[in-house]
Amino acid sequence: MRLDGHGYSPALLQKIVTAGARLHSFADAAFALGLGGLPISARHVQQLTQQVGTDLARARDEQARQRWRREPAPRVANAPEVVAVEVDGGRLRTRAPDSGQGVHEAANKEDKVACLVTLASAERAEGPQPEPPPSFVQPRRIRRLVQQMAGQASDPLAGAEETAPNPEGAAEPAGSVPAPEAEPWSPRRLVRTCVASMARSQAFGPLMAAEAQGRGFYAARRRAFVGDGQAYNWSIHRGYFPDFVPVVDLPHVACYLFRAAQAVEAEARHWPLYLRWPRSCWQGRAEEVVTQMERYQETLGPAPPGEERVATDPRVVLAEALDRIHDRRGA
Repeated sequence: MRLDGHGYSPALLQKIVTAGARLHSFADAAFALGLGGLPISARHVQQLTQQVGTDLARARDEQARQRWRREPAPRVANAPEVVAVEVDGGRLRTRAPDSGQGVHEAANKEDKVACLVTLASAERAEGPQPEPPPSFVQPRRIRRLVQQMAGQASDPLAGAEETAPNPEGAAEPAGSVPAPEAEPWSPRRLVRTCVASMARSQAFGPLMAAEAQGRGFYAARRRAFVGDGQAYNWSIHRGYFPDFVPVVDLPHVACYLFRAAQAVEAEARHWPLYLRWPRSCWQGRAEEVVTQMERYQETLGPAPPGEERVATDPRVVLAEALDRIHDRRGA
């Protein structure tokens, strides 16, 4: 079977493009494919990957235009029961296009990725998990999470924290935290599709909405929208998913709460304070956390203006945490 004159079957073309997209470089992809019995040059991997990527982006944009014209019908025969739309931003390295070989004008730019998932989830009258998952109340794990969220996984202090004693004598036996999918209360993922772009949020929202409409998400009986607390995420929620239940993802909440607790209390007291905050948020009592934070803010004072801000300033750390929770409350 041939596809577009490439000389590759669809399955083989998918392998080439997957290797080109996932490995560190097109040269690495060509080397890996060669080990698998497919001799191909790095340049050819690059050409095919970029061509398929361009085709996929064009189809994605056309789907959004069709939604704007109210043309597309859902691609599924039956509406799903439970759905979630998750969105987050990241950073990627870019270089100037059409500048010849090598890297020219390298820069860090933001990308946006949305995951749209259908779920199998039992409906219960009460929350099946009244306490936060164990991984969010274990000191070393939460420190590691904070480092990873801040892009500091290679921080030289990371190793020291791994061997540091737990505050308050908190036990943390190895292997004590099960994978989320192993929890009996956890929803089970059925189908996931993703939408990604470097577009601004005003343009990314329609891309997400088009994919959601194509998969019948708006007809689902139970719907959730998950974001990290950034204001642009909630603007997408208000504009395109207003009847989806807004949820701040716990990893981001835990990181902001942990850093805020470190900022406002001495070392011996910040861990007990942290333990109270994510538990309150998990149990739907975020207002209590906001009130406590605002009291600390009254004592410390407001964060300084932008040009005078220092990332480690307790006033700045506390203000950032409050911003995230306030964004959630106003969503």
